[in-house]
Amino acid sequence: MTGMYVAAAALVLAMALGLVWRRRNGALREHGRREGADVERLSTTELGASLGEKATLVQFSSAFCAPCRATRRILTDVAGMIDGVAHVELDAEAHLDLVRRLNVLRTPTVFVLDAGGGIVRRASGLPRKADIIAALGETVA
Repeated sequence: MTGMYVAAAALVLAMALGLVWRRRNGALREHGRREGADVERLSTTELGASLGEKATLVQFSSAFCAPCRATRRILTDVAGMIDGVAHVELDAEAHLDLVRRLNVLRTPTVFVLDAGGGIVRRASGLPRKADIIAALGETVA
């Protein structure tokens, strides 16, 4: 009888953790902003590409990542819709220094940068198009 209670408790815990993971997957959140702290910035040298005039969407991908392809399509679409927004895709394996510095734990990971390269938001997992547009609206405004 005790085994059934343990199994039921494990099932409930697994479901709760799954729901939390699913809710956070792809959600854009502020990137390490603390009162009085400088905003972390990425340069054109680090990215290997020019920053967008208004904002830049930086995507860390890996070769065999299926959600990375979907993320690429979303970010390319959004960058094409909004003037002054660039999309830069980086291979995580080829940019291990940035991966470590920015604490990229999985792909895709997306960063929203302001016009000066300051990291404003980040998401791990496949982001929603509407969330990317909203984050850009806050960044560009």
